[in-house]
Amino acid sequence: MSYIQKLSSAVFVSAMLCTGVRAQEDPHRFDPPWNTPPKSAVEFTIPGINNVPDLYGDIENPQLVVFFAGNQFMCLDDLLEGFKKKHPEIKRIFAETLPPGILAKQIEGGSLTIGNLRITHKPDVYTAGEGRISSMKDHFNRIETYAYNELSLMVPEGNPKGINALKDLMQANVRVSMPNPAWEGIGRQIESSYKKAGGDALHQAIMKKKVEDGSTYLTRIHHRESPLRILLGNSDVAPVWTSEVVYQKMIGHPVQRVVIPEQENTRASYLAGKLKNAPHPEVAEQFMDYLTSDEAKAIYRKYGFETDQ
Repeated sequence: MSYIQKLSSAVFVSAMLCTGVRAQEDPHRFDPPWNTPPKSAVEFTIPGINNVPDLYGDIENPQLVVFFAGNQFMCLDDLLEGFKKKHPEIKRIFAETLPPGILAKQIEGGSLTIGNLRITHKPDVYTAGEGRISSMKDHFNRIETYAYNELSLMVPEGNPKGINALKDLMQANVRVSMPNPAWEGIGRQIESSYKKAGGDALHQAIMKKKVEDGSTYLTRIHHRESPLRILLGNSDVAPVWTSEVVYQKMIGHPVQRVVIPEQENTRASYLAGKLKNAPHPEVAEQFMDYLTSDEAKAIYRKYGFETDQ
């Protein structure tokens, strides 16, 4: 082999190795959408630039608009497909899976802007935790309970920090991804569990001291941020709903679950409310019926939620 050939070969191997390293370090390698996007004539999702994972379906002239509490995003493909099969006349559905507090503000204010997109759709159905629905009960003319969830800890596969309990989150070398209670209802549920597990000392350590020193990161949209922080090595542990760990493992992402014992855990109830001013009241009633059906409950159980049998 000539010198030029050897040099060319070495450059090629070096380039391949560098490309492999860059691929491994690609900060967008785990980016959502984790659901299956709808088919279109032009597909133009660009990781890190044009990617809106919490808006679903047909935004133009929808026949049904549903605002889902964000951590239910993994159920939407199956739910919306199942509903459409039962009601084939319904072709166009628009759904959002943002934090329930943000959705509540959108309902009250009448609009939401993401990037350059302004949305003014009124929802037919809104789903959230029991506390949020109760506080907004005057908005609804029908309320149904349809699923439950409990807390777990999400850690990287192999659990490199050896985290086995909520008390481990107060350690100085443990970086926590924590939902901000100011924005997300799950944050208050987790705070309750901290107090059950270690009283005010544990709560203050994680939510005050570690926030101040930067080892607790407060999310704005935990069902997207927390898994990504674990997958990219930016956090060591994230308190999440159990369904979120189940789903990340289901799609092959390298995470694992640490169980929080029942006496320290917090169980959430998910309720759906049909808006009194629903733009599509008949379809909204049909969707409420479907959400409480055996078929829909089986979908929720598939993704790690609990339901009444």
